[in-house]
Amino acid sequence: MSFDRRTLLGSSAAPVAAAAPQGVALELPRPTGPLAVGRDSLHLVDRSRKDPWVPTADRELMLSLFYPARPRTGTPSSYMTVPEATTLLAQWPGVGDRVTPEQVAATRTYAREDARPQAGRYPLVVLSPGFTVPRTTLTALAEDLASRGYVVAAVDHAYESAGTSFPGDRLLSCLACEQVRPTQDYRRVSDGRAKDIAFVLDRLTGPGAVWRHSRLIDPRHIGMAGHSIGGASAASTMAADRRVDAGVNMDGTFFTPVPESGLNGRPFMMLGGDPALWPPGSEEPSWSTAWTRLDGWKRWLTVTGTGHFAFTDTPYLGDQLGMTDPDSPLSGTRSVQITRAYVGAFFAQHLKHSPQPLLTGPSPAHPEVVFRQQ
Repeated sequence: MSFDRRTLLGSSAAPVAAAAPQGVALELPRPTGPLAVGRDSLHLVDRSRKDPWVPTADRELMLSLFYPARPRTGTPSSYMTVPEATTLLAQWPGVGDRVTPEQVAATRTYAREDARPQAGRYPLVVLSPGFTVPRTTLTALAEDLASRGYVVAAVDHAYESAGTSFPGDRLLSCLACEQVRPTQDYRRVSDGRAKDIAFVLDRLTGPGAVWRHSRLIDPRHIGMAGHSIGGASAASTMAADRRVDAGVNMDGTFFTPVPESGLNGRPFMMLGGDPALWPPGSEEPSWSTAWTRLDGWKRWLTVTGTGHFAFTDTPYLGDQLGMTDPDSPLSGTRSVQITRAYVGAFFAQHLKHSPQPLLTGPSPAHPEVVFRQQ
């Protein structure tokens, strides 16, 4: 339900390794939708707002934009930069002994750079990652949504990941960690991200849209999802910005409480890890409080056998390295399938207005998913 405080504070259970694979070539799962996927990168600078972590600098964001594309156009895209992969591996002791940053960066993806867009207008889904990890950890979900007919903007918030590459060969580290962890004031992060996303929407959908394919976006249908504090930021963004029509929190504590007045009747889904796997003393009340305040269509689901990172790419890649996480025993394949199925169904129902039986109750196809509240 909430994010694991061991992860939040920069430590986590060490993965258990089997025999090391030889010459491993990592890959993400193939998208399930009928459309090919293109990918673009966009650097945004908000010159009207100073960075909350570096007050002498303007606020910067890096976006990966995934979109429906014409088949067999564009070139293969990398998963992340080598410096980003180096900092990501440094967060998980032992994993770097089994795979190199170059191998992680070269993980096969299915989106193609500079692919020609598929004609049409599509709902926009914004994705925000967990604290300390980059936007690339949500690539499998982003590619799948784009293959189903969405434009997806995955956002890196400057100085909030262990390392994100920005223009000018800059690798921005997690200066936010140094400032937030001593005080535990994580609301600064979720409140700040709401401002970030408002700026992103201005630049993607407003009269001064700067993305070369902005015409693909239907600004009447916008959703947001995120992992960990990125999921909590979906709620804080909706509370601050009426343009976001629907939101999903994947295992994030609501550091910014849902307003007592709710979210103006807009739909929201909480998708959490297995309560049976929570560490002793880790349970906290923010999800129960949020549930009572959500005033529109809502679901509270948990996934048996999953830990905090189960809603990201990491379990799927870990399986390929022969590594298992004792805090998340469900396979990476099932974790990805469930995340894609339920997040995809949520946005199909609430952004495309296509009723989804999957969201009405337990499904034999996904017995791991428990409807806590609906």
